[in-house]
Amino acid sequence: MSLLIAKELNEKLSATPSLTALFDFLLEQNLGNITFSTSLGQEDQVITHHIATQKLPIEIFTLDTGRLFQETYDVLDVTQRKFKTRINVFAPNSNSIEDLVTSKGPNSFYESVDNRKECCNIRKIEPLKRALANQSVWITGLRQSQSQNRSDLDFFSYDASFGILKFNPLLHWSLEDVTEYLDTHNVPQNKLHNKGYVSIGCAPCTRAIEPGEDIRAGRWWWETSKKECGLHTIKS
Repeated sequence: MSLLIAKELNEKLSATPSLTALFDFLLEQNLGNITFSTSLGQEDQVITHHIATQKLPIEIFTLDTGRLFQETYDVLDVTQRKFKTRINVFAPNSNSIEDLVTSKGPNSFYESVDNRKECCNIRKIEPLKRALANQSVWITGLRQSQSQNRSDLDFFSYDASFGILKFNPLLHWSLEDVTEYLDTHNVPQNKLHNKGYVSIGCAPCTRAIEPGEDIRAGRWWWETSKKECGLHTIKS
């Protein structure tokens, strides 16, 4: 896959198709193995519902960092049961976790951005690389309005960091579009969303946001960085 392929695919999508039409288009391209990464958040629950109910030939996986909220594990459990779908779980390398916590303690990520990125790399990036191995297309729940870093996304992009084509079917959806879909289809949601948690990651690194705050403000709330962990920082 390459940046050129992503550009050609985007040129074929001059309008803004429905979710069904977008997935039909994706599957018609015969691009190879397709996988979807879910964090069990609201956007990802929309995509999981669509894949599961339409019985699409797309694998679903999630990253269990070992520091998730219990409410997130509850969503994983009820989603698999309700939709009778398999969600593959990828966890960090246990030796890497043991070395990190032994050498720097359990809360080193609060001490510096470098330490936080080291933790993210061990708990998220390395497992993600394993999950994406032998895959041709990586589906995400990214939306343009989620953050400034994501404002120039396209439906298709090439992620040079992981060497894979990305597909972002919720590109133009608003948060209101997402919540309306979830409510209409009675899709399981994380209970923390009702407590001011919009973007939910690891428990020590996530807080509820206040009215008027950016939706990413609750992630790595002690930092003033771009609020990304490395999974979705490459824009092509």
